[in-house]
Amino acid sequence: MILQSKRVWVLNEWMDAQVEISDGKIAAVHPYGTYAADRDYGDRRIVPGFIDVHTHGAYGFDTNDADPEGLRRWAKSIVSEGITGFLPTTITQSEEVLTKALKNVANVVREGYEGARILGIHFEGPYLDQKFKGAQPEQYCVSPDLEQFKRYLEASEGLIRIVTMACEHDEGYRLTRFLCEKGIVPSLGHSSATFDQAVMAFANGARSVTHVYNGMAPYHHREPGIVGASFRFRNVFGEIICDGNHSTWAALNTFFTNKGPDYGVMITDSLQVKGLPAGTRTLFGGNLIELYEDGSAHLVGAGNLAGSTLKVNQGLRNLVEMAGVPWQTAINSCTINPARLIGVEASKGSITAGKDADIVILGDDYNVEAVYVCGQLQE
Repeated sequence: MILQSKRVWVLNEWMDAQVEISDGKIAAVHPYGTYAADRDYGDRRIVPGFIDVHTHGAYGFDTNDADPEGLRRWAKSIVSEGITGFLPTTITQSEEVLTKALKNVANVVREGYEGARILGIHFEGPYLDQKFKGAQPEQYCVSPDLEQFKRYLEASEGLIRIVTMACEHDEGYRLTRFLCEKGIVPSLGHSSATFDQAVMAFANGARSVTHVYNGMAPYHHREPGIVGASFRFRNVFGEIICDGNHSTWAALNTFFTNKGPDYGVMITDSLQVKGLPAGTRTLFGGNLIELYEDGSAHLVGAGNLAGSTLKVNQGLRNLVEMAGVPWQTAINSCTINPARLIGVEASKGSITAGKDADIVILGDDYNVEAVYVCGQLQE
């Protein structure tokens, strides 16, 4: 099958090109018009499929629910926003609940599903700091426990790709180093770490920061904290929620100006209320949350931000049109950068011969017009 357009995102620039797809892979990239095209998309944008590495749920489903049909419905539905790969993300809870959630993802991956590919699991909590727990249930926040985590890893059948934790509570950085040995990303988040403590976490293997600005002390010129450390060490990945609620457009611009095109990672941090009407109330990690008109979700009573209902194609538009982020930096943040973060860049994240044919067709308004997952047009 041959797709073509006068705007194909290849090698960090727009090209007049054709993309040849065979057996689910990108077989070749040709000059525009070389062969008869099966689908000619005119001058609409052809971009790599989007990857969301931090998302708790949508359409009434939460990863912790451990409902196989809910997970399958989620995977099939999110292709509508251009997502071709994602990491179902847990929230702090009891060991029993988390174990069931991990087993559910592993079972669905083994038994089969349609839609966006499950590229692993993001394990957010329970190893979080009490002060910056956010919407995570306080009673289940505990110190990092290597032996317990080994049980979680076994339950996931090796699918855990990222662990968000307060690394300053990881005694001797035992769990941090174990994660590195297993090829799992330790990410610093929901943490009270000072700048110096964050530096030591990076020195012991942490290589990402979870939703920069949120779940950590604000930047201060005499104590830069985790935010300052994520800026200072530019080869550390930084996730960021690009909805305009969790961070202002100016703050997003500052973040991406600092991280450049290679280390910023857009995330949705979406909750099960994504795709549901404003005013919906539901439990998240045992806490009651409500969906506001602006798409943000908050704890009922306390008012804390709990997560978002952002769609990735909307986040891309926000970065370019509202935050003034260069196109290359913006598109990399939801394609090749998350692929590099979780170690799948050999097969995902760019339109390159030999990679999976995960492709999105975008209109000028950033609406998703078509999605291909491993070469299959999604209906």
